[in-house]
Amino acid sequence: MNIGFHFPSKERIRNPCLFVDGISRFDILQGQKIGDCWVLAALGALTQQQQFLENVIPKNQGFNHTYAGIFHFQFWYFGSWVDVVIDDRLPFIDGNYLSVHPRSKNEFWPPLLEKAYAKLRGSYEKLHYGFISEAFVDLTGGVQLTYNLGRTTDHLFEIMKTAALSGCLMACSTPQMKKPGSQILENGIVQQHVYAVTDAREVPYMYRKEPLIKLWNPWGTEEWNGAWSDHSMEWDHVPQSFKDKFYVNRADGEFWISFEDLKENFSFLSVCNNMPTFLDFGKKTSWSLVSYFNQLSPEESNFRNALSRNQYFIKVSEFMTTDNIVVALTQRPANTSRMLVHIGFQLKKGRTIVHDTQLKVTRDITVSYQLKPGDYVIIPMTSPQSKELKFLLRIFLRSQGNIRESNNEFSSETTKDMLILDPDNYESVFLRYAAQNSFLDASQLQRILNGVLLKDLMAGLGTGDGFSFDSCKSLLALMDINANGKLSLQEFKRLWRTFKKYGDIFGREDENNSGFLTVSNLRRIVHETGLHVTDKVLKLLVLRYGDATQRINFPDFVCCIFRLETMTKAFLNLSKNRGSICFTEDEWMTMIMYC
Repeated sequence: MNIGFHFPSKERIRNPCLFVDGISRFDILQGQKIGDCWVLAALGALTQQQQFLENVIPKNQGFNHTYAGIFHFQFWYFGSWVDVVIDDRLPFIDGNYLSVHPRSKNEFWPPLLEKAYAKLRGSYEKLHYGFISEAFVDLTGGVQLTYNLGRTTDHLFEIMKTAALSGCLMACSTPQMKKPGSQILENGIVQQHVYAVTDAREVPYMYRKEPLIKLWNPWGTEEWNGAWSDHSMEWDHVPQSFKDKFYVNRADGEFWISFEDLKENFSFLSVCNNMPTFLDFGKKTSWSLVSYFNQLSPEESNFRNALSRNQYFIKVSEFMTTDNIVVALTQRPANTSRMLVHIGFQLKKGRTIVHDTQLKVTRDITVSYQLKPGDYVIIPMTSPQSKELKFLLRIFLRSQGNIRESNNEFSSETTKDMLILDPDNYESVFLRYAAQNSFLDASQLQRILNGVLLKDLMAGLGTGDGFSFDSCKSLLALMDINANGKLSLQEFKRLWRTFKKYGDIFGREDENNSGFLTVSNLRRIVHETGLHVTDKVLKLLVLRYGDATQRINFPDFVCCIFRLETMTKAFLNLSKNRGSICFTEDEWMTMIMYC
């Protein structure tokens, strides 16, 4: 057996492309060496939802004249989007792809994206069997719920219909081997396999409505051959307008199946979206989200100690006829081995335990509830044998319910209806974006400035393209006391609170809410802050940081005023109020080339 890595280079493949005629689930064909159907089913579902796809596959990549032999993809990891960079070598065995291979020989997005995901997870071996629920969350940053098809509720098909219409990702898995000796049943269903759900509809049939589910097999072949399959007679009794719209007879791994046959042949359904809109059943309701980053120490693993420090309070203010809260608990492995420990949580009302998930070894636990009005508390827990555990707790609440902060040591990071730019909230944001490190680099700082601070401070105003990577490197250099290209927590604290000050100043001066300041605005700000500069310097600042009409947006204003303040303070400190500074050549070059 010959194992190795091949390059999809222009010498090996004529006209190699990242995409050929766009992105489609039919570009994906599962190989025979790795049980990665859970990943490929998630990718197949992802191809239908452009809003998620654009996050995972950044634009402006390909085999063009700028091709450098590398690609990068983004995945959601423990509360933040991380960038994964890979080279273009792909694993082959005996001349064939080790894992997924594209339907078109010169199209490479499926194997390259899977390679990046394998790197995130640790190796290709880690893709050999896994949970579709985890893949969905990693690809969307959303919330995922799993339903047991053997114990379905009356409204499960309504959930699937709502999910299909609202842009959710869905997948179904088959049970472990019912029939030993053959992985494929006589009806065409593959045992111990995951299928993407690509649609859910009702069609008129024999004087009634038939609920149908559309599935896609990552193999790209092997389809259901029972009722409502590609060749079934049931389609002959459907009005022609519906048949023209939904019926396709093509050997591509995709097929329709009745909802009843789905429950008979499949074990679990997974549904995912950025908010749990699939619980709305077509009604127009709103969801709020609050996220807590925290940790449990071994001495806090039992219920009594967890109760004393890690309480998360929820107030439900109105009655709902369907589920109105979703609780998602995620653990972060303590080291690169990615070994998981027991986790769980209790939901209590007063002294009454409403629900106890029990402790189990899993990365994520997600549960939805239909809670009556009142005050509740969520208490995350781990086993006493576990080491210190870092966890992310996300609480999704429908409509007008309120979530109150716990009395724990760590700050909470909130989104949607709750203000994120709390002056004392810098620590949780730092921990979220710093990921595995204790420092921030320029790319992580850029994500914070554009995705958190700018979005909150300047909501609805014109901010251009936000903070560029070069601007973030410049800001970082101004705060980088240790000159190591990174920001510590204390350095970030200074930036966080300075940003709040600049936001207040900008908002006060921008009386028309245009998103821009004029020369006169800047002159007044400089004067009020005690930064005395000449008209000549002021004009240079406008030329350097303003647009063609001499207007300054918020990101450029921050870069301008922060640099002006920092360099003014540096001059005063170095000159000791003598009005001049003496530099060595090395000090001068360091100042002008780095800062």
